[in-house]
Amino acid sequence: MRKDVRILLVGEPKVGKTSLIMSLVSEEFPDEVPLRAEEITIPADVTPERVPTHIVDYSEAEQSDEQLYQEISKANVICIVYSVNNKKSIEKVTSHWIPLINDRTDKDSRVPLILVGNKSDLVEHSSMETILPIMNQYQDIETCVECSAKNLKNISELFYYAQKAVLHPTGPLYCPEEKELKPSCIKSLTRIFKVSDLDNDGILNDNELNFFQRTCFNTPLAPQALEDVKNVVRRNMADGVQDNGLSLKGFLFLHTLFIQRGRHETTWTVLRRFGYDDDLELTQEYLFPMIKMPPDCTTELNHNAYLFLQSVFDKHDKDRDCALSPDEVKDLFKVFPYMPWGPDVNHTVCTNEQGWITYQGYLSQWTLTTYLDVQRSLEYLGYLGYSIIYEQESQAAAITVTRNKRIDLQKKQTQRSVFRCNVLGGRGSGKSAFLQAFLGKNLQGQRRIREDHKSFYAISTTYVYGQEKYLLLHEVMPDFDFLSEADLACDVVCLVYDINNPGSFEYCAKVYKQHFIDSKTPCVVIAAKSDLHEVRQHHSLSPHEFCRKHKLHPPQPFTCSTAEAPNKDIYTRLTTMAMYPHARLRCMCASNRCTYCLCQNLLKLELLRSIKAQLRRVLFNRHMAQADLKNSTFWLRASVGATVFAVLGFAMYRALLKQR
Repeated sequence: MRKDVRILLVGEPKVGKTSLIMSLVSEEFPDEVPLRAEEITIPADVTPERVPTHIVDYSEAEQSDEQLYQEISKANVICIVYSVNNKKSIEKVTSHWIPLINDRTDKDSRVPLILVGNKSDLVEHSSMETILPIMNQYQDIETCVECSAKNLKNISELFYYAQKAVLHPTGPLYCPEEKELKPSCIKSLTRIFKVSDLDNDGILNDNELNFFQRTCFNTPLAPQALEDVKNVVRRNMADGVQDNGLSLKGFLFLHTLFIQRGRHETTWTVLRRFGYDDDLELTQEYLFPMIKMPPDCTTELNHNAYLFLQSVFDKHDKDRDCALSPDEVKDLFKVFPYMPWGPDVNHTVCTNEQGWITYQGYLSQWTLTTYLDVQRSLEYLGYLGYSIIYEQESQAAAITVTRNKRIDLQKKQTQRSVFRCNVLGGRGSGKSAFLQAFLGKNLQGQRRIREDHKSFYAISTTYVYGQEKYLLLHEVMPDFDFLSEADLACDVVCLVYDINNPGSFEYCAKVYKQHFIDSKTPCVVIAAKSDLHEVRQHHSLSPHEFCRKHKLHPPQPFTCSTAEAPNKDIYTRLTTMAMYPHARLRCMCASNRCTYCLCQNLLKLELLRSIKAQLRRVLFNRHMAQADLKNSTFWLRASVGATVFAVLGFAMYRALLKQR
């Protein structure tokens, strides 16, 4: 909505333009009328629409044609004043003023016109019979008002209608020739209907109508008023009311009726509440609210956003199979001006056996969009009406900005739920297969993916110590000399090589030395295609020797050439490393029998925990009695003995491993 309104009064000399302005300001007819009134500004708090209004007079005697043209170009609405007792002034409306104004304005942005018949106190008849054909001929004419500056008849109404013509224009909404809503208005109101239809049954029931009324007008409808509205629709449209609810046809009919009865401000109130501007386009402020994004931070959906997206999924999952069929996806995105998800999405998230996006995959895709492009996510939430349904100031309330990663490293804990793993490797090393295996697709299933439907991302959930987390895999193109900051910025790195290709590991070694050797980002080497015969790599060090030299975990064997879905243990370990990058010695075995695991199990023994707890209490209590000091000596000896026992045990275990 405009922040102010500029009204220009034009017309033949002596028709009363200046008198109208002075009568409005002083609320009485002036004894002396100047040739031209100075521009006046009416404050917002005294206007019906609460918008500052500037009223500009034109005088042929005092102003040039060039000054008139400038005023026409600046005006938001133009009042063409004629005298009801002067036929010549009426003829000038069509012969001079309307053509002049049209010549000085763009066809695509015509200024609304209001015909003002002044001096109605001098005649007993109305001029409307003469004016109505003119109104039918020119679409830019909003209305006609007959008034009298002398007895103040309809003076306030005149300027109210002028304001209304600017703030609530009829032109974008309604075609008077066809007597129906314009296509752009129908499209906007249809989206509003679908957003308000919370159960997606094609009708607005009483609860949905009351929610809609409260959202737009801050007050619910009384039961009788609600019934009266439906009765009006029933009388005029056979299928406007179905199952005691308002159908889309009935909803559109109501707005047509509002406009035909001169209440188009009602329709505009609804449109603006749902984010539309004067051109019936969603505003940039609505779609892209401001959100502060400090460096080294990421964006995630919060709990309320997931609840909202869950309700949207349930609303469109009509067959209740916990997956969205292609038709259900199309229905979900009918409130969008375009289809936001392409065929690659089905290979970015989890799908069912039919290739349909599952509930988990649906939430994963939203999580991915929010992480990679939060502005796009805000736009999508705007189309779905998040801020309206959840009664928030904007959809920015759905976003959580995580704290700086450096703080996470310092505190050795994180509150993030989404972790990014960049997957690097030479061509043909198995990166794409590694991504698709995360979605549960074995090699046979991956071969059915069309080349133009492939995705460089894969996202799904993993569980780390009972917590659900999202792991985002990103396949980085193997251009060693052109790795960007985005290719390197992540929480964990996967270096993939093909054990059956002797030149495959060379790329991984170069990338690690060039970009990650001094980085705090955890790195894991993946020995892909482990079902094939392993050949000697051309690199100076074998993959195992390279990992040992750089204190990396041994290469992790991986294959997706299996009859069932590939094993997903490696993805859980990657998520764990991303969550706890400071824990460099994290175990990567699956047997729970390595030195690290045995050490961890021993440290978790209840006996050792009790010994450590008792020792702390003794050492920090400086006022204990002598008896307690003797007791502390006992516990100190016991703890030393337990430590020696543990060290000897580890030494023996490692000796046994070497013998094997």
